[in-house]
Amino acid sequence: MENTKKQGNLANPLILQSEELYEYILATSVYPREPEPLKELRKATATQPLAYFGTSPDAGQLIAMFLKIVNAKKTIEIGVFTGYSLLLTALTIPDDGKITAIDVDRTKYEIGLPIIQKAGVEHKINFIESRALPVLDELLQDPKNEGSFDFAFVDADKVNYWNYHERMTKLVKVGGIIIYDNTLWGGYVVLPEEDVPEKKRAWRQSTIEFNNSISSDSRVEISHASVGDGVLICRRIC
Repeated sequence: MENTKKQGNLANPLILQSEELYEYILATSVYPREPEPLKELRKATATQPLAYFGTSPDAGQLIAMFLKIVNAKKTIEIGVFTGYSLLLTALTIPDDGKITAIDVDRTKYEIGLPIIQKAGVEHKINFIESRALPVLDELLQDPKNEGSFDFAFVDADKVNYWNYHERMTKLVKVGGIIIYDNTLWGGYVVLPEEDVPEKKRAWRQSTIEFNNSISSDSRVEISHASVGDGVLICRRIC
């Protein structure tokens, strides 16, 4: 059994109570099927000070399944970090598929870039170093981009999740999938504010407001999955 403590993939005790159960899920269902480039990138990410920013491998496995279900070919990703979810997407979509990847910090992306290059999938990626909203607004200025994306993954600043959602529901096609990461925010969404570390309170409140807004959004069907730090899966229906 691979030691998750050393790889920076500890279960959040507030979401999945048993760490041993989480390790069991990883060891039996996730790691045996994790492609070698992803394993290499996950281990490289674990050495970084902010390793917990990386997409959890169990959430990644779920994302890959949805990419295949919708036969995704054109995708968009907000928040890249070292590129685990980006590499996962690049390995999953067809060779002529394209990913628009947006992050404000290219230096973190460059940690994973050599692994992405070695995997032979860099040609699928258009990395844009920028805040996401200006890029999304620029894409929407061209009517051809509306409804042109098959899939979107958002793992960025929680205060802008609803702003991203408003744009994603225009960019992603009807029937396409939008997945938001960290929507259980370490389990803090159900705790009284006084029990939440002060530095986490603003994003906790933004996450709560986002989850509430999504629940009443008639443009999408939703499923809230408690994998990783929580992923909210949306299927655009109108």
